[in-house]
Amino acid sequence: MNTFNCIADDVKLGENVRLSKFINLYGCEIGDETKIGAFVEIQKNAKIGRCCKISSHTFICEGVTIEDNVFIGHGVMFTNDAYPRATSLDGKLQTEADWRVETTVVKRGASIGTGATILPNTSIGENAIVGAGSVVTRDVPANAITVGNPARVLRYVNASEKDKGLNAGA
Repeated sequence: MNTFNCIADDVKLGENVRLSKFINLYGCEIGDETKIGAFVEIQKNAKIGRCCKISSHTFICEGVTIEDNVFIGHGVMFTNDAYPRATSLDGKLQTEADWRVETTVVKRGASIGTGATILPNTSIGENAIVGAGSVVTRDVPANAITVGNPARVLRYVNASEKDKGLNAGA
């Protein structure tokens, strides 16, 4: 660790985790052999698996679980509130007591391209690929390649699934 990183005492780091400069980690878990790029923030109660690569300028908020062998491109943004507001009904600035964390799961072996936005209450399936700049608004099936806003299935990594007609859009 160095003076350019902010790593809270409650962070659980696995073995051989590689950390770049200018990162902010608190209350999260990061698995063995994972690499975290510069200017990444990972919030409390987020879980990152082993052998992942989290590229620079990425934001991983509370409620996100990333399984093993996942690639996260540069500038990927996760969200955990489908209806964010600054104030509560009485007009006061919201606190944690005023909302409920919504979750996201990125399954083993998935890849998320640069600049993608992942909305809450979604799951990205095993070995799926989310194209650069995509906005994930609903679940991505395993092995699907998704692109666009909102992200839609373009095709499948495994040709046998394509032959079954499973690439008809998400």
